[in-house]
Amino acid sequence: MTESDGTPDPGTAAPEPKYADRVYRSAPGIISGVLLLAVAGWLIVDALFSGTGRTPWVALAAAPVFAFPVIAYTLRPAVLANDRRLLIRNPLRTVKAPWATVEGMRAGYSVELFAGGKKYQVWALPVSLRQRKKAHRQAARAAAAGERTSSRWAVPTTPQKTRPGDLDPTRAWADQIVESLQEQAERLSRSPEAAGEVTVSWCWWVIAPTLAGLAALVTVILAT
Repeated sequence: MTESDGTPDPGTAAPEPKYADRVYRSAPGIISGVLLLAVAGWLIVDALFSGTGRTPWVALAAAPVFAFPVIAYTLRPAVLANDRRLLIRNPLRTVKAPWATVEGMRAGYSVELFAGGKKYQVWALPVSLRQRKKAHRQAARAAAAGERTSSRWAVPTTPQKTRPGDLDPTRAWADQIVESLQEQAERLSRSPEAAGEVTVSWCWWVIAPTLAGLAALVTVILAT
């Protein structure tokens, strides 16, 4: 019987590495959210220091009524996928669907997730008809020129970092992501780690401050 020195046995296969969540988000949504918050912040600060009468109080009460919905609808939406489950962060709800419960996804005028016998909207993957038409035109030009898409443009189906170069320019972004997630669901649905039930939770850190700010805004307006 020999004592191990801590080095792996060459004859033993190394365990398959586990990857962190792959995150899919809309870059235009994030940019618009940051710009809206910046403009709103400047207006609110200006009202607090330069406003007269009830204006500072109205601006202060209105801040959460505006800020939290903007955050919810622009910065919060995201799709997170790992080896166990698919997590959908919508503006007001979070849907956690183990891969075994995912029945499919569809990209029509919007992206929809079918899991656990129910349908859920996916806010983080907006469908751009303009982008889809542009992709179709590029595909038609490539076909007319006799070009074939190189394999380096394929959307990766293994959990690894997504790079802009991994995307096919002849297909819309949302369509590619949906196809990639569906392939991942088919591959991982039979894994023991992917079992479970769909869970839905409300985003109270957005809902509660918004309602509180709305109540404060109504109170200030009626009181003054």
